[in-house]
Amino acid sequence: MTAIASRAGRERPSILFVCVHNAGRSQMAAGFAATLGDGWVRVLSAGSEPAEQINRVAVRAMAEVGIDIADKQPRVLAVDDVRASDVVITMGCGDACPIFPGKRYEDWGLPDPAGLPIDQVRPIRDEIRDRVTRLLAGLDG
Repeated sequence: MTAIASRAGRERPSILFVCVHNAGRSQMAAGFAATLGDGWVRVLSAGSEPAEQINRVAVRAMAEVGIDIADKQPRVLAVDDVRASDVVITMGCGDACPIFPGKRYEDWGLPDPAGLPIDQVRPIRDEIRDRVTRLLAGLDG
């Protein structure tokens, strides 16, 4: 996987990925952002109602593209996470995410991979990768 080029001398932006359980979509997005951002972006992920563990099928889907998220743990969304982020990406968490003026918010309507087989998670993973790639490219401008 090719990382997006380092941005020497530019301020390091922070991206927060939020979904309900912080076990699938937001963890995959954070994995892509950390890898493709190659250390240039600060990446956080959280959930409005975190699961006890990360989705094993999401872990497997990410491993197929060379990204290891197996050691990630779902965690609860904290107001300070939102406050500290430049961009907040929500994925089905509804009104659980606090809104702060001056933040960039995007809602990515993506299916929840919970309970889905790997062949149905792969297209979700690929869509997340494409969206993260576009997001990072937009931060570069």
